[in-house]
Amino acid sequence: MVSAANEINDHMPDYIVRRVQSGLNDRRLAVNGARVLVLGLAYKKNVGDIRESPAAVVARQLLGLGAEVRTVEPHTEAGMVPEGVARVDLTVEELARADVVLLLTDHDAFDYDLIVETASYVFDTRNRCRGPNVERL
Repeated sequence: MVSAANEINDHMPDYIVRRVQSGLNDRRLAVNGARVLVLGLAYKKNVGDIRESPAAVVARQLLGLGAEVRTVEPHTEAGMVPEGVARVDLTVEELARADVVLLLTDHDAFDYDLIVETASYVFDTRNRCRGPNVERL
């Protein structure tokens, strides 16, 4: 049972990336060249540790597919984010310019109402957002 659970967890980043690709395709966008705003890279809510974080794996995979990956990570120092990922603040401009806003870690610091009101497409892996522009895991 534990082995099966570990295998599912190990493959979850791949599954999330495939779902993001599919969501972008539904909007006639390719992941290559898409602007992806990742909310949260930390291993869990309200902490700054991204070592072995599945969210960091997702960010690296999206980079590898040619996406422009930016992240809002309020609990981690800039030097900790994966190479190639730009660390930004959660602003209306960042939300509006993103082809997809990908919620991976549901920090309390995030303004979920602002995210839903501003972003054109939200992929929510934490079940925090509701709306016609939101796809949940």
